Amino acid sequence: MGWLAMVVIGVGACALLFALGVRRAMWSAVGAALMIGAIGYAMQGSPGLPAHPVEADNSGIAVDPGIIDLRGAIFGRYGEDQAYFVASDGLQRAGEIDSASHLLLGAIRHKGNDPALWTELGTVISTHDGGYVSPAALLAFHHAAQLDPASPGPPFFQGLADVRAGDFASARPLWIKALALTPDGADYRPEIAVRLELLDRYLSLATQGP
Repeated sequence: MGWLAMVVIGVGACALLFALGVRRAMWSAVGAALMIGAIGYAMQGSPGLPAHPVEADNSGIAVDPGIIDLRGAIFGRYGEDQAYFVASDGLQRAGEIDSASHLLLGAIRHKGNDPALWTELGTVISTHDGGYVSPAALLAFHHAAQLDPASPGPPFFQGLADVRAGDFASARPLWIKALALTPDGADYRPEIAVRLELLDRYLSLATQGP
């Protein structure tokens, strides 16, 4: 339904431009703006998910199932870490972001230095701080990368936090690094590669301007 909505918006915009008699020279600028919006939606949203009725909940946040699946592919879908991830996701959906961060800190104290938990802590802290990648979130991401320099997880999720904060330029080198660290045969490699490609297209269109 997400893709269908974008197609409808694009067709509607073209029809409106024609009806208003806008000069064709301006059409390319409008088309570029629509393309930037579509790329941003594809990077951060889940347009392939089926539609379903939802109820508004201002107390919690949406946890992208596509990102949950990618997190599981990178860090593993089973084991003690996964149990902490599931609990953290549930707390975030309920709006208990502070509780989610305390849960992860407790898990880190229990398990010791765990790059997956430190990465998730960085994600939760940035969410807690209103989408801003704060020094505390950066500290968590950097510590995760130091614990496992060969893992694509810390740079990818730090880059994702930057994208959600609107800092696309900072995300690019992190996603390049994440892709370079991803084994060629990994089933999640195309997921990282397509996000990097979309990010490059966005940055290219943004720098061209109208």
